[in-house]
Amino acid sequence: MIKEEFAIVLEYLPNGYPLEGKLMPLAQAIGEINLTLLELVPRRGIDLEIGEKVYIGEGKRDKIYYILGRLKREKMTESAKERLQDFLKKIVKEGEEKFVGFFNKADAINKRIHQIELIPGLGKKHMQEILKQRKEKPFESFKDLKNRVQNLPNPEKAIEKRIFKELTGLERYNLFTN
Repeated sequence: MIKEEFAIVLEYLPNGYPLEGKLMPLAQAIGEINLTLLELVPRRGIDLEIGEKVYIGEGKRDKIYYILGRLKREKMTESAKERLQDFLKKIVKEGEEKFVGFFNKADAINKRIHQIELIPGLGKKHMQEILKQRKEKPFESFKDLKNRVQNLPNPEKAIEKRIFKELTGLERYNLFTN
């Protein structure tokens, strides 16, 4: 697994969590590569902007003092969840090739369930049609996927929903996050 170098700030809490009593500034952020939810502690005197990209890799960090750890889903603020959805739209759009590749390579998890069926809105019929179509020719884009598979819900939105569910809910299988 590649280590995160940068994170996007989803929420900045200058006084920390209201009910914890520690007045330590915190940022809720998401790693750019592995989509890991993180709690970051900014350096003294540094205010972070929402949506700001901050360096969290090895070596000298200009704005982040240290990484407190993974952000627990129950601690995530509502506004951080909203920003997470906006961020995921951008990630899915920019990573189209990677996500279309998922449809070209997805396998069965066991005899009863296939990875494709875990995508919201896709069932057995969509899965069978996707498998049939990709045997003939691999998909090249979301548009190609949508054109070749009848009645397919928007694949970009479906993947965004799946990643959001993996990050904010308890999913048995994670397809896109760790």
